Amino acid sequence: MQMTDLIAKKRDGGALSTEEIQFAIQGYTRGEIPDYQMSALCMAILFRGMDDRETLDLTLAMMHSGEMLDLSPIRGVKADKHSTGGVGDKTSLILCPMVAACGLKIAKMSGRGLGHTGGTIDKLESFPGFVTGISEQRFFDNVNRIGMAIAGQTADLVPADKKLYALRDVTGTVPSIPLIVSSIMSKKLASGADVIVLDVKCGSGAFMKTPAQAEELARSLTRVGRLAGRKVAAVITDMDEPLGCAVGNALEVKEAIRVLRGEAKGELLELCLTLGACMLTEAGLAEDDRAARRMLQQAIDDGSALRKLREFVEAQYGDPASVDDLSLLPAAPIRLEVPCESAGFVSHIQAEQIGLVSMHLGGGRATKESAIDLGVGVVLHKKVGDRVEKGDSLATIHASDEKKAREAVELLRACYTLSEAPVEKPDFIKAIVR
Repeated sequence: MQMTDLIAKKRDGGALSTEEIQFAIQGYTRGEIPDYQMSALCMAILFRGMDDRETLDLTLAMMHSGEMLDLSPIRGVKADKHSTGGVGDKTSLILCPMVAACGLKIAKMSGRGLGHTGGTIDKLESFPGFVTGISEQRFFDNVNRIGMAIAGQTADLVPADKKLYALRDVTGTVPSIPLIVSSIMSKKLASGADVIVLDVKCGSGAFMKTPAQAEELARSLTRVGRLAGRKVAAVITDMDEPLGCAVGNALEVKEAIRVLRGEAKGELLELCLTLGACMLTEAGLAEDDRAARRMLQQAIDDGSALRKLREFVEAQYGDPASVDDLSLLPAAPIRLEVPCESAGFVSHIQAEQIGLVSMHLGGGRATKESAIDLGVGVVLHKKVGDRVEKGDSLATIHASDEKKAREAVELLRACYTLSEAPVEKPDFIKAIVR
């Protein structure tokens, strides 16, 4: 079997066999197939696409390229959640304690942030003492005992994806739906969960810019997951503005805790209720979405979701007192308001640029080796559809450097677009795909 034959076959619109896909992935992972040949194959896939069988075979070949997590020591149904990335996305910090309080086991592997998107692992490290690199046995014990654990991804989990993603990033082949699906689902399948719920972001701050693109990705993800024998659902959600109000690691943790306390409502809570309902119904713990939402809301109302977060933090060596006393979390010493220079209605917020403002302040990474400042970021006071008067504060900048804070004020003001007429806020939940 020759790699040149596979490239030509896909270039000409043919379907690759299971054996051919396995040959390509195994050879590339072992270093036997050079980057330039795999780049050519990825470009052929970008232009010609893959059918469901090919995409499943590619996903499974990548999944088997390294170690897989065996969750059999964990009792009961295990669930996991994945987001395609966004700005201000602290959903896991809210959703996981909520569903764990309802009796579903959460065994989740998460990553760090890179660029304008944040990472769950970085946010969790805002809790003093919190450890994400726990042992496999501790991971299992925590899920069995308290119902949830979130740990950093191991280096040996799906090594094919690490090599392929780096290659796609520099060869213009990131947008390919089959390559995106295999990247996401190979990691989720290797992580071993029975139920997988996907939050597919759509809009200017997301990778998928249009609802049609997002729906195509969501349907392909769910089909491949089902073909692999897992229960999968996807929720398509708006990312034309940041999710919630806080952007920045510790700031997002504080907002998540306020949601679990019942102090914050809106789109962030709605997203968690929707994703959680999909999880509970797919796991068979609720009869339908309405019953599931009642269970999840009750977990907030009776305080059991917040207690679950406290137990989770303590189980991973964090300080549980910081869940109750937010002053124990990292905080930036400098705060500057961003006054609006005219009156009107907020018609658009550049979500990706807001993320870049937080990154400019030190809240994100330009490279994987960059150090981040957990306390810095942005808290928005005005969202799309809101009325704003001249002089009103659009947001508060949280910074550790005076010069960067002043620069961030101008950068953030430029992220807002105002209109004279009232603006109708678009639907936040675009669709649910099962």
